[in-house]
Amino acid sequence: MSKSYPVHIHHRQEGTHHDVEVPGDRYILQTAEEQGVKLPFSCRNGACTTCAVRVISGDLYQPEAMGLSPQLRAKGYALLCVSYPCSPLEVETQDEDEVYEQQFGRYFGKGKVRRGLPLDEE
Repeated sequence: MSKSYPVHIHHRQEGTHHDVEVPGDRYILQTAEEQGVKLPFSCRNGACTTCAVRVISGDLYQPEAMGLSPQLRAKGYALLCVSYPCSPLEVETQDEDEVYEQQFGRYFGKGKVRRGLPLDEE
């Protein structure tokens, strides 16, 4: 059995706080839901930004978070649907539109998209 970690979630849109215990080999979103916590989500595949959070403290692993650019990951953003805790963790839910704008706003409506996804840039 994998080691479990406490995860404190600030659900900013609802003004609520939740504490869940999440094994290191389980997705945070799914485990929180199993413990009765309702959080925003859409695709559950790491492809959109509906479940985006900002990591306040702690570490997580999100190898399948294709919906977040390396730049946003480096700024501390994560997708709960495909994130595993690696330590005690504190996160805050984000507004999906804000995250989307941070990631794509410099491309769309500015004629910068040629082919492929902006996420392919390194």
